[in-house]
Amino acid sequence: MKTLLNKSQKALRVPLPKGKSLHLPPGKSGQIADAAAEHPPLLRLVEAGELEVQGSGVRPFERTSVFSETAHGAVEGRHSTSSASPRKGDRGG
Repeated sequence: MKTLLNKSQKALRVPLPKGKSLHLPPGKSGQIADAAAEHPPLLRLVEAGELEVQGSGVRPFERTSVFSETAHGAVEGRHSTSSASPRKGDRGG
């Protein structure tokens, strides 16, 4: 995995292979596959100085995206263990 760092003062839409893209806010970073780092449109952003590609390898438990915290919060909030009223068909007791 490679890490991309948005060095510009604006949000970037980074084009990736197979029609995918990565949205990076200013000053934030995200991870992409090693092979995706060679994608020509992505290389143009690197050459323009708006994007920086950093090393390879996995950095365990490091936040590399704005969405990592949001995704966990959304999942945790969605699954409640208690409810005010039992679901239909539940036999409390």
